[in-house]
Amino acid sequence: QVQLVESGGGLVQPGGSLRLSCAASGITFNMYVMSWYRQAPGKERELVAAIRSTGGSTNYADSMKGRSTISRDNAKNTVYLQMNSLKPEDTAVYYCYATPDWPSTLRYWGQGTQVTVSS
Repeated sequence: QVQLVESGGGLVQPGGSLRLSCAASGITFNMYVMSWYRQAPGKERELVAAIRSTGGSTNYADSMKGRSTISRDNAKNTVYLQMNSLKPEDTAVYYCYATPDWPSTLRYWGQGTQVTVSS
């Protein structure tokens, strides 16, 4: 059974930082591309950042470039998202997403963690 369990969300003031974590089980973690998506109320889910299986390649949404860092620890089966200089428009549910690092129809989502940026 595949499980992706996010943690680290919460309420933070504008300009603050949060570090999200996603612990994976039931997959060969070091063979999966790991991504973070987010969905704000009334909006479509959008990619925030992604990291290849070896951690050697990352990509970010334009809105998060320079303010976030995705990383992974393959020994701990965990992917992280460090977010800095948070803005109210970053408020959303953040989801962890896993897909194999080869052409595949396999897709796995976490349950999401709420991030609220407000004073």
